[in-house]
Amino acid sequence: MSESAFTDEELTGWDKCKSIFNPRSLKGRPTPEQQALIKQRKAADKQLFKNIRNRVAADIAALGEAVSEEDIPRAKQLKDLVSKSDKALTKELNAGLERHLQKQREALLQPPRGTRDWLPADMRFRNFLFGNFREVALAHGFEEYDAPVLESQHLYKRKAGEEIVDQMYAFKEKDGFDVTLRPEMTPSLARMVLRRQNSVTGEIKEVLPLKWFSIPQCWRHETVQRGRKREHYQWNMDIVGCEGITAELELLSAITTFFARLGITSEDVQIQVNSRRVLNSICSSYGVPDEKFAPVCVILDKIDKIGDAAVKADLVKEPLTIPEATVDKMLNALKAPSVEALVAQLGEDATEEMKAACAEMAELFEYAESYGFRSYLQFNASVVRGLAYYTGIVFECFAAEKYSLRAVCGGGRYDGLLTLYGSPTTVPCVGFGFGDCVIKELLEEMGKMPSTAPRVDFVVAAFDKSMFGPSLQVCACLF
Repeated sequence: MSESAFTDEELTGWDKCKSIFNPRSLKGRPTPEQQALIKQRKAADKQLFKNIRNRVAADIAALGEAVSEEDIPRAKQLKDLVSKSDKALTKELNAGLERHLQKQREALLQPPRGTRDWLPADMRFRNFLFGNFREVALAHGFEEYDAPVLESQHLYKRKAGEEIVDQMYAFKEKDGFDVTLRPEMTPSLARMVLRRQNSVTGEIKEVLPLKWFSIPQCWRHETVQRGRKREHYQWNMDIVGCEGITAELELLSAITTFFARLGITSEDVQIQVNSRRVLNSICSSYGVPDEKFAPVCVILDKIDKIGDAAVKADLVKEPLTIPEATVDKMLNALKAPSVEALVAQLGEDATEEMKAACAEMAELFEYAESYGFRSYLQFNASVVRGLAYYTGIVFECFAAEKYSLRAVCGGGRYDGLLTLYGSPTTVPCVGFGFGDCVIKELLEEMGKMPSTAPRVDFVVAAFDKSMFGPSLQVCACLF
């Protein structure tokens, strides 16, 4: 009989019946106390059997006379169950309870859904990965920082709206404050920078630019899937206080240096680069109002997942109601293969802002050539990064189509974020996030996982008890 023969409530009830009295524990004639327990056990068993048969009868009635082909096994199981004697039912309940308890034991030994245990071999990989994150960041002149994993909900509501709470491990602490396990690190970075800022003049009490990195554990209460868990570690690198594209250049250098260290080439991944300024100019050139730019970006950001037709349908319907001809022109512009091709395609519709943004992009690609990682970069006008606070160059790294994974990391310029948190002046910022889950999956698929076998550098052996003391002296020299 399958595990679905009894409900969890019935199996729990049977466990309670068995706890009243076990007949096998009897040795000789039962005492008056045991007789009372036996009577109580029989009454409990009788009531449970009655409830089970009533429930089964109701289930059979619900299936009806014309049982579908897929319900035939279930109907047969129910009819077999309802006809069983008390003794046979007891046997089935015992077997069902054993399976139920085994399932509970197995569940108890598993970490919560979407989280991971880190056994020693797993820790060796994590240390390898984090070591490369850390060494690349330090080599590029960044300083490491950290923040509490527990943050105020207000930080994330201010950035993403009230709906973000549904995606967080949010709760009210004992003092009554609304807190959450951090879903990302950028708001914590903004908070820490603003603590070093003069709230009147906007002056930051640090030597700019700040070049900070961290590898925080982040938590999101969302659907678990391959490459995405409810907890993950994320390599964050951010530059605060630099307006020029040299900041983006430095971050892209860090990402590509990391790839090169792990043997991941430009044949394996591509970093697709665009600019929100370019996208804003495209929208403006075709008559999209400024107030609709942010929601348009959110929809365009889905183009890789849902396709042109679905994106077009979302843009032409309410509340955006973008004219169909305008949407067609926008989608056509997003397919331009290069910065130069985009400017040429827009022709007279290309505004001065568009030309300036494209010139900035071309300069970034030129510098990347000199830096030695141009082969990793590809212009893609459809890369949007849906978050509204991005203001300039944005980028997303994707694995090649030959791999089953896609997005690896992403980032961009977010000059307006600190203003959102109360900065009296605009503070230029740019950064990226690089999760640990997807890169592990990619390395496994590429067959480039590092060895996680334990390593022993020295073995000191005492051949007999008299040599144990001297062997300890040798060990002490090795520490």
